[in-house]
Amino acid sequence: MEIVVSLAIIAVLTSICLPLAEVSVQRKKEDELRVCLRQIRGALDAYRQAFDEGRIKREAGDSGYPKSLRVLVEGIDDAQSANGGKLYFLRRLARDPFSTDPVAPPDQTWGKRSYASAPNAPKEGKDVYDVFSLANGKGLNGIAYREW
Repeated sequence: MEIVVSLAIIAVLTSICLPLAEVSVQRKKEDELRVCLRQIRGALDAYRQAFDEGRIKREAGDSGYPKSLRVLVEGIDDAQSANGGKLYFLRRLARDPFSTDPVAPPDQTWGKRSYASAPNAPKEGKDVYDVFSLANGKGLNGIAYREW
């Protein structure tokens, strides 16, 4: 009898703990997503500022945003540097924490919006104006990850 009661108590405790653990894992990934989005968007803004300051060579038709996310890590020539220095905007490009492809390069785990695309229908183009998660789910706040 005592074994049955002990097993019942363990079963009840397990049924309570598993959902809490799942929510905890989701919350951790969401926190990581917020940080990643903030870092990448900050780097995109810094790139645009450097472009506006004339530190990045201008070409006809440039929007002032990088042509790819890799440029933020690989760097770009500083047009104002006398000794051929480079400007870097990120140390490394983080992966989307909700990406399901473990072998995809980090820049391929993000959805990219070009400057020319509409805000409600983001599309890739000649540059990267913004990034978003490609995850299909909704956050604990009820907003789809793609809309963060």
